[in-house]
Amino acid sequence: MHNPLNSSRSALLSRREMLRRCSVGFGSVAMAGLFGRNAFAESAAPAPHFTPKVKNVIFCFMPGGVSHVDSFDPKPELVRLAGKPMPGAIEKTQFDSVGNLLPSLWEFKNRGQSGLPISDLFPAIAECADDLTVIRSVTSPSNEHTQASYAMHTCFPFAGHPSAGAWIHYGLGSSNRNLPGFVVVHPKGGGMPNGGVGLYSNGFLAGENQASLFHTGESDVIPAILPKDGQRIQGLKFDTLANLDNEFLRNAPDSAVEAAIRSYETAGRMQSAVPEVCDLRGESEATRKLYGIDSSVPATAAYAQQCLVARRLVESGVRFVEVPTCFGPSDKPEAQPWDQHGKMTEDHPKMARQVDQPIAGLIRDLKARGLFEETLILFAGEFGRTPFSQGKDGRDHNPQGFSVWMAGGGLKHGISYGATDEFGYRAVENPCTLFDLWATVLHLLGLDHEKLTYRFGGRDYRLTDVHGTVIKSILS
Repeated sequence: MHNPLNSSRSALLSRREMLRRCSVGFGSVAMAGLFGRNAFAESAAPAPHFTPKVKNVIFCFMPGGVSHVDSFDPKPELVRLAGKPMPGAIEKTQFDSVGNLLPSLWEFKNRGQSGLPISDLFPAIAECADDLTVIRSVTSPSNEHTQASYAMHTCFPFAGHPSAGAWIHYGLGSSNRNLPGFVVVHPKGGGMPNGGVGLYSNGFLAGENQASLFHTGESDVIPAILPKDGQRIQGLKFDTLANLDNEFLRNAPDSAVEAAIRSYETAGRMQSAVPEVCDLRGESEATRKLYGIDSSVPATAAYAQQCLVARRLVESGVRFVEVPTCFGPSDKPEAQPWDQHGKMTEDHPKMARQVDQPIAGLIRDLKARGLFEETLILFAGEFGRTPFSQGKDGRDHNPQGFSVWMAGGGLKHGISYGATDEFGYRAVENPCTLFDLWATVLHLLGLDHEKLTYRFGGRDYRLTDVHGTVIKSILS
């Protein structure tokens, strides 16, 4: 009797051959998208764990450390005890230069219908007080810029871990196949925050999750994004590249190659989408004025452009957009431009002037376009500053307790959460770790921070490691 199992082995596939052929097939699908052909199928996009409150995040990063006791955390005791030594134990500071208690250098006022106190340092943002949710009890594990900046972005104070934007892209994918899901909007000639591009890394996640760096104010928003050849020549190059890559995949199928192809596919589609979304010439005069695009202060105009591009990106479906401040008080590029160990009365207002109108304009513009309730804005530095002086009118780094604020969908607005002590030095009420902060951001996006995991090095990693609690009392 004929036994089909005894048929020629040429009709059977080994597991190795099956995987190789499948890999080539998947690669060809991706290649088809890159080279303008019809793909057989689109890979399924990741889905949230539950119904999200917001779709997108705009992270306004203030490298160097905004002084919370001069902006969002009023401390009357600093006025009463001005010039006296700081009572109690003092943690080791960055420069071990501990002066006497220094009251806020700007007056606090109760703002809006909510009465949320904000100082005169941010007059335009103060007019949006009823849209803000201020967390006054954030803590960081580091008082050094680079480590603290890594912690703010990844929850770990060292390089090698994925940025929050990378985790969000990994968990949700992109809602616009022509644009990347994680973008950092950087101005022409601006300084890179301490930590560099590592702050925006995909870490151990697939390469497609890393940030794309957009440079505003340049003809090529991304270097070489515009094709130098005509359509016919570029098509021939694409065909040649497809043949070479397909041959490589046949001989050495690899998931990293698959990820690279997906990145190339996105890059191909970005050639037309990126210049269009970053072209501000079609924006109205009223919108340009709202943001301060034409400000006489170059750094203000630059940050206004960053914020307006951020709005256009989330409007186009980009999940996570970061807009860091990149110029110092003298309008020159700096790594940590908010870092005023001296001359705070002179330099903090210059830094605030850079971002105050653009961020307030962003809030108002999102509201006017019906995008506010589906967007989350996060305003934060890597730490705060001490309530005691350094020199005449400077403040040292303070990771013990500082303020950040959020605005947008799913939040109670016009409120503050948590508290520092009477001097603004340590978080004493509802301390908020960076794990808690990002767990809350993920929750608003419909992601359970305990379920958003990635297997690497023999264990399941999370953005929040093995920590983090969603701050439910600030949710609407």
